[in-house]
Amino acid sequence: MSAEKIATAYNQITHRWNSDEFDMSNGILQHQKAISFVKNRGKALDVGCGCTGRFIDLLLDEAFMPAGIDISPAMLKIARAKHPDIHFILGDIGQYELSDKYDFITAWDSIWHSPLAEQKSLITKIVASLNIGGVFIFSFGGTDTADSHSNHSMGPELHYSSLGVNGYLALFIELGCVIRHLEFDQYPELHTYLVVEKAE
Repeated sequence: MSAEKIATAYNQITHRWNSDEFDMSNGILQHQKAISFVKNRGKALDVGCGCTGRFIDLLLDEAFMPAGIDISPAMLKIARAKHPDIHFILGDIGQYELSDKYDFITAWDSIWHSPLAEQKSLITKIVASLNIGGVFIFSFGGTDTADSHSNHSMGPELHYSSLGVNGYLALFIELGCVIRHLEFDQYPELHTYLVVEKAE
């Protein structure tokens, strides 16, 4: 599924997050767990930041200097209205050249939309953008093996892909990361998150 189609889909469903009914605690405990492993409070990046600003707020509270990147113009319009002093980038994380180095990167419920064939290069790119000792948290489909599928669970068709639990673990070890935490946080659903630290 192309980046343009993903952006178009999310442009249509901003109301799912920009609503008083959205649970703003979603993912917060997991991010607090990840932040507990961080040694330095420098720059942070929210990949697929969306429009709620909840992770931006958490990172500000934790003394980071956060920025966000998202593929959806509609999502970023709302995000910028909520946080006018934060730098938000309209772009595809798979194509955008990250010029900064970060002490913390989050990709919560976002990069699983990237094609399966691009997962390894995308993860490698994100790890390369971490400082030594930097921490990365991301959520993914905790399948046993690499897998991809599409569905209409949020309305528009969206594509999902995963290297699988062992696929991601092997890649992070190959990239010189230490695995700090892995959890099926919505078990028995396959929603899974990993926290890794760049060690070298």
